[in-house]
Amino acid sequence: MLDADCTFQQVDPEGVSIYWGAYLGTDDELLVGGPLSEVADEIVRVRGEARERKGWIMDTYLLRRD
Repeated sequence: MLDADCTFQQVDPEGVSIYWGAYLGTDDELLVGGPLSEVADEIVRVRGEARERKGWIMDTYLLRRD
């Protein structure tokens, strides 16, 4: 999934959890999960830092209604 705009931020976070990961299956794997309302800003921050550090990012996420 290619979502450079972090479109999950446009979803009504009420009752929604997100499971986000980048560089899955590598030594650089990053994972963040939890209620969308609580972790959306963290994902945007971690994603930005990782992209800046490596020069690229490959990430995906799952949204799930609780």
